[in-house]
Amino acid sequence: MILISACLIGEAVRYDGGHKLDQRLKDLVDKGEAITACPELLGGLSVPREPSEIVGGDGFDVWNDEAKVMTVTGRDVTEAFKTGAKQTLKIIQSFECDTVVLKSNSPSCGTRTIYNGQFNGGKTAGPGVLSALLSEYNIRVYDEVEFLATLVE
Repeated sequence: MILISACLIGEAVRYDGGHKLDQRLKDLVDKGEAITACPELLGGLSVPREPSEIVGGDGFDVWNDEAKVMTVTGRDVTEAFKTGAKQTLKIIQSFECDTVVLKSNSPSCGTRTIYNGQFNGGKTAGPGVLSALLSEYNIRVYDEVEFLATLVE
């Protein structure tokens, strides 16, 4: 089974109430080959919500209490991001997902890069909160670009 970020299959769960639909990923859900989750909603955050970024590091640093997830107005939402990551991990384990496809650059789901914590559109190397947690459990995570490239091959 595959778990896919809910925003990637057209669910309006992003901070701005939007989505990032990729029909090829939605088709996997429609065929019963994949399920979806949004760690930020699972952590108790609403739609819409203020933009959030990791300040002071990456997802690993958040788990080590060396960085925080903050909204653009300075609200600390670190615990919501951690809770959502833990809930998503439970879903992945419950459905025995062997593949996870997450939205790139997200403070939750970014796999290789995340926004830099300055709310200026800049990016930095490192995983989001969920991606960092999944790596601790040796769960292979792809961003949507990497995964879609495997479908073409």
